[in-house]
Order: sequence, then C-alpha cells, then structure tokens
Amino acid sequence: MQGSARRRQFPPAAPGSQQPGGSFYQGRHGSAKNEDTFKTSQFHFDLWFYFTLQNWVLDFGRPIAMIILPLEWFPLNKPSAGDYFHMAYNVITPFLLLKLIERSPKTLPRSVVYVSIIVFVMGASIHLVGDSVNHRLIFSGYQHHLSVRENPIIKNLKPETLIDSFELLYYYDEYLGHSMWYIPFFLILFIYFTGCFTPIKEESRMPLAALLLMGPSSLYYWYLVTEGQIFILYIFTFFAMMALVMHQKRKGLVLDSNGLFLFYSFIITLVLIGAWVVWLWNDKILRKKYPGVIYIPEPWAFYTLHLSSLHSAKEGF
Repeated sequence: MQGSARRRQFPPAAPGSQQPGGSFYQGRHGSAKNEDTFKTSQFHFDLWFYFTLQNWVLDFGRPIAMIILPLEWFPLNKPSAGDYFHMAYNVITPFLLLKLIERSPKTLPRSVVYVSIIVFVMGASIHLVGDSVNHRLIFSGYQHHLSVRENPIIKNLKPETLIDSFELLYYYDEYLGHSMWYIPFFLILFIYFTGCFTPIKEESRMPLAALLLMGPSSLYYWYLVTEGQIFILYIFTFFAMMALVMHQKRKGLVLDSNGLFLFYSFIITLVLIGAWVVWLWNDKILRKKYPGVIYIPEPWAFYTLHLSSLHSAKEGF
C-alpha cells in the first residue's frame, strides 16, 4: 500500500543531539572540538595582576618581613610573620592556578591539574617548615653563603649527629620541598600554555596592561629560579614552550595575549639570569658554595655574604 511504503520523515536534529544511525558521543565530541577551536580569549588582567602581586608580597616578601619586624612580636620559638605569609601563599596560589585553568579557551587535562595542585601544596608546606627554621637561624649567626657543615654555629655541635639532623632539614627545605613545589607549578603553567593558541592573528597582541605587568612578573621568575635553584626545570619548561610554539605555527596557530605574556616573561627571565651570573662570575666565595657546572647563586646567599654586614654596620651607627 502507499501508506506502508511511505518512509518516516525525521525533523532536523538539533546540534549535538542523537540522529538516526548516528552517535550521540560523536555529536558531543564534534561540538566540543569546534568550541575549543574557535573560542576566543581575552587577557586575564585580574588573575595575572593578583598572581604577580601575591608572588611578590607572600613569597619574596616573607623573609623580608621576618627580618624587619621586631623579634618581640614573633619570638624565635613561634612562627614568624614570614611563616604566615607562606601559609597564605600555600592557599592563594593553588586557587589562582585553578582559576587560570578554568579560563583557558581549550579543555585541559583536569586530572593532571588536580594531582599537580595536590603535590604543589604538599611541597610548599614541606618547604614552609624547613625554610622557617633555616631563616630563623640567621638571628643566631647562620650564614646562607656557607654549607651546613661549614657554618660556624653548626660545625662545632655535639654530638655530631645533630649536624646530620640540620642537613636533613636543609634537604627537606632546598631539595624535596622545592622539587614537590616547583615541578607541579611549572607543569600547570605549561599545561595552561598549551591552551593559549588561536588561529586569529588579531588576538596575538598584548594590551598595555600586559606590558606593564611583564616587568614585575619576569623579575619574580628570576627570583624564583635563582633562589629556588631550579634553573634546569625552568629551562626545560622554556624549551618545551618554544618547541610547542614552532609546532603550532606550522598549523597556522599563534599565541594569544595570555600566551605571549607568559612566553615573553620567560624570555626576559632568561636575560635577567644571564646578567646575574655574569655579575657574580668571579665571586670566589659563592663559587665555592656552587661548584657545579651550572653556577647560579641564590640572592639570599649574596645578601648574607655582602649586604648583611653593611646592614649591621649601619645599625651600629
């Protein structure tokens, strides 16, 4: 009959919905792919500003606050002002990193990000304890430009096993804590960087706000790399960024304003590190503490060697 031979007509399917003979997953996947490809991204001035500000105040500023504020306010057997700065840093920084990932125009591997955040908090917390004790030792005459065993206040300790305990503390502070803190930190930045590419050439420009933030941001990364002794981690991250930029350029993709801000900040950081090394190249005492192939002195070691004595002399006058 004519009615039985008539085929059923389906109305046009909405985007992403299931179609006869099709796959719901394929519809969703295609929609998400297009969304990732053509989604635009503006410069995240608020996040980058808060990120730079809290890095300078809570990370760079914590040992300064510890030295400047009177000991009567923060006795040596209690947490210092810098410790409270560090506690705030351990909470605020992961939050800002997660907000950066959320604003990425591309869907990023969330599981890797979450695990990295967890390890980051663990490492920063380990560093909080070790760094607190090490910096408080300054008031007892500890000199950061010397190794643990060469320090006058430690080398004569009895029994000698106490020196091993201080070396263990130094290991937790400078090696384990830094590794668990900085590796996930740079990994998250790199994951975010992978989502900062766009086919639209007009988006590959930095606004004035980004240019103004680039100086303080680069200078902080210089401090982070030199004080944290993580040049190898930094340079591998930078090389990975360069390789990704060249790879994406072959596909016709360019960095957006956020990617340019991060990439150029790393370039300026490399220039600052090079200038720092050249300036202290002939310092024999610092050379003794950093005898390896990669010679990058810590700023606080430079301070205790050359500036703390000047500061004490001025206070004497």
